[in-house]
Amino acid sequence: MKLKDIIKVKGSTVFSIDPEKSVKDAVDMLITYNIGSLLVMENAHPIGIFTERDILRVVVSSADRLSEIPVREVMSRNLIISQLEDEVSVAMHVMTTKRIRHLPVLAEDRIAGMVSIGDLVKSQHDEKDITIRYLKDYITGNDMR
Repeated sequence: MKLKDIIKVKGSTVFSIDPEKSVKDAVDMLITYNIGSLLVMENAHPIGIFTERDILRVVVSSADRLSEIPVREVMSRNLIISQLEDEVSVAMHVMTTKRIRHLPVLAEDRIAGMVSIGDLVKSQHDEKDITIRYLKDYITGNDMR
C-alpha cells in the first residue's frame, strides 16, 4: 500500500499557518480543527511544522507569552517529507526512526496531504484484516463472490 492510497481515503486537506502568526493562534487552530500539527508555510512553500510537542516546549519556558511568540521561533525546522508513491512501510520506518508523528506528503513540488502515524497504523491494520478474512474464507471454502 502506498501513501497515495491513504490520502485518497483520508483526504488531502492540510492545515497550515504563517510563520509570523502567534503560538496562541496555532494552538487555537489545532483545537478548532482537532488536529495535531500545522504545516508552516511561507510564500506557498513549507518551511517547518508546528506540533503538539512544540507547544509543550514553549509552554514550559514561556506559558504567559503565547500570544507574543511567533510560530517561526518554536516550529520544528527539520521538515521530513514523503512522496505520494512511497510505501506505507517505508513511511512508518521513517516516522519511527525519526520519532515524528506527522508527515507531509508531496506530489512533485506541491503538498498533496499529511499522514499521521495513526493513519499508517490504521491502514496496515485494515490491510491485515482483509488478508485474514480472505484466508479464512479460502480455508473454509466460503466464496465471497
